[in-house]
Amino acid sequence: MNTRSRPAGEPAVGRATPKPRQPDAIPVLEVGGTHVTAAWVSPVDWHTSQVYRTELRAESTAAELIEGLVAAAATLGAEEGSTWGIAMPGPFDYTRGVAHYAGVGKFEGLNGVDVRSELHQALPHQPGSITFINDASAFLSGEWLVGAARGATRCAAVTLGTGVGSAFLDKGTVVDSGPSVPPHAEVHLLDHAGRPLEDWVSRRAIRRAYATATGRPDDTDVKEIADLARSGDPTARDAFTAAFTVLGEVLGPWLETFGADMLVIGGSISRSWDLIEEPLRRGLSRHASCHFAIGLAEHPEVAPLVGAAYPAAYPN
Repeated sequence: MNTRSRPAGEPAVGRATPKPRQPDAIPVLEVGGTHVTAAWVSPVDWHTSQVYRTELRAESTAAELIEGLVAAAATLGAEEGSTWGIAMPGPFDYTRGVAHYAGVGKFEGLNGVDVRSELHQALPHQPGSITFINDASAFLSGEWLVGAARGATRCAAVTLGTGVGSAFLDKGTVVDSGPSVPPHAEVHLLDHAGRPLEDWVSRRAIRRAYATATGRPDDTDVKEIADLARSGDPTARDAFTAAFTVLGEVLGPWLETFGADMLVIGGSISRSWDLIEEPLRRGLSRHASCHFAIGLAEHPEVAPLVGAAYPAAYPN
């Protein structure tokens, strides 16, 4: 993994006091499955400031979720007419600003809601415009600007957590369609051995694999399984090895087709990189030449904020 000489600003988690708008800064929101983060991002050096993160309950009603987004946004004190950047998980219509969360187990209260219109009406000071970007694309864009993918021409990212997120960039432009990427650029839509990829690689898949092999209840979380693997438990290590070998086998041909020169790994499970790297590389090499760099995200907390600001500051 390359070492960068100019790190991005690190977020300070906690309650923020509204302040006047900073010159040449973009107000952003980064929405995750359980949280929303607000921040100012400078499009000059991509420094983040006045970062505020709070919980967001994915099972809440539309009104409650919009209220949560607005409360986080209000901490920035953005003035009327500001250009906002917002990173949202899919499925979401990023052009129209409409959520499509039916049957996905998160934010279903927002399904069919015009989030852009709701925020225009509910924010304390009406924004001039709101630009939406996929959360995985925001993560990769941020790493391309200030992190592990700096200098890459065609790069990809995989985020490992509850599921598998993915994104592809060509010279900083999101590639989410066409023959060089998976459908909608979403790796989780791919199959392995006739089953969805996330049946093999995900939080639930690793837990299930370990439970099945040991005959124990499916209540040991991934972090505990990783700790057991490091302490010498072969069954725990096998659960990681099997999952990430499959990920490499499925991902490798697409990275080769895309012509990637960098693969960035992020997400909460990436903290177990010592257990992931070897089987991932082994799986990749089975179906691809692997003529690309592979590395962990350098700024996993900051990158999505920077990536949310990027299309708002520099629209295509």
